[in-house]
Amino acid sequence: MIRAAKRPPHMVTLVLLTAVSTLSLTMFLPSLGAMSVEFQVDYALMNLSVAGYLAATAVLQIIVGPLSDRFGRRPVLLIGMALFAMASIGCMMAQTVQTFLVFRFLQAGVISGYALSKAVVGDTHEPQDAASRMGYISMAMAIVPILGPMAGGTLDVLFGWRANFLVFAVLGILLFALCWIDLGETNKTPSRTMGQQFRTYPELLRSRRFWGYSLCAAFSVSAFYVFLSSAPLVAHTVLDVPPSKVGLYIGSITCGFLFGSFLSGRFGGRLPLTTMILIGRVAACAGLSAGLILLSLGIVHELTLFGSTIFVGIGNGLTFPSANAGTVAIRPQLAGSAAGLSGAMAVAVGSIVTWTTGYALKVGDPGMTMLVIMLVCSALGLLAGLYVRWVDAREKATPVRQ
Repeated sequence: MIRAAKRPPHMVTLVLLTAVSTLSLTMFLPSLGAMSVEFQVDYALMNLSVAGYLAATAVLQIIVGPLSDRFGRRPVLLIGMALFAMASIGCMMAQTVQTFLVFRFLQAGVISGYALSKAVVGDTHEPQDAASRMGYISMAMAIVPILGPMAGGTLDVLFGWRANFLVFAVLGILLFALCWIDLGETNKTPSRTMGQQFRTYPELLRSRRFWGYSLCAAFSVSAFYVFLSSAPLVAHTVLDVPPSKVGLYIGSITCGFLFGSFLSGRFGGRLPLTTMILIGRVAACAGLSAGLILLSLGIVHELTLFGSTIFVGIGNGLTFPSANAGTVAIRPQLAGSAAGLSGAMAVAVGSIVTWTTGYALKVGDPGMTMLVIMLVCSALGLLAGLYVRWVDAREKATPVRQ
């Protein structure tokens, strides 16, 4: 019998946990149309497998974080991977849309891989080193959205949409085995009872740094959500870009995020967290401002719009790892709770901003509207980063202690 791991996991394990958590959202997207036909339902109902899934991940992140602080990262991750594997089998075998959606929401258990990977890194590394390692982990979040839909579409063509969920089931089983073998417990000071843990929550919720880091990450990711929801419309109505190029331009921001995450991995361990955050936020705001200036001068071009949004990807790649490292370092004994709550906050804020963007695009120039909303989100993230820097300067303390 293979013995359970006793030591902290390798980086590869954490990268794979994050990658599959992201893959579960994107890989089957090309199959939504075929699924709505097979289940004989409207596409809008089938789209609940995306919108409802995001809501489920937001709720679960709030739950798995505290559970991992109480019972440990390892058991919660193992349960999450087992739930994901079983739910994937349920999705694959579903004969009605209702059954499919129930199992689809249960698949959200895989989000524990994303949320708790941040907590594991926070458990085992100092904040600056944690930011560097989270930069490399974030690269998986950049690559998977590009490759996932391509793989999913190919599987659909060759074997049908259910093949995607068979792959999810196999990945869930493999991740469970990998966590069993490689992921030793890193939470060395778990709470004795849930009651004791909840009594320490006010310390986290009163921390100004926690809210600063979390809001910075939430507004930064909101700019990315705005782009994803707006770019197809802008490409079609403003630039008259053929469908064959739309995917290329949408992928540009992800390539920027990949590059920014790489820079975080290289330099995150050498620079203070707030310095990395502010560099990322300034890069995003500068790129978007340049795009808006060019648009206001009547220079409407593919590079004007999509060239400027690449800087949002780069800025987010620089910002996320340091913001996440700062969040989980606020209260080490509540690292899981902090990771889960900040992740849920990012999904919630992003959803609200995306919903608002849908209405704003109807009343103004789509290109200008997209860049303005993205700039507002990036600027709010910059203000949140400046707020953390101000708290550091005023209290003359490191983020780890407050």
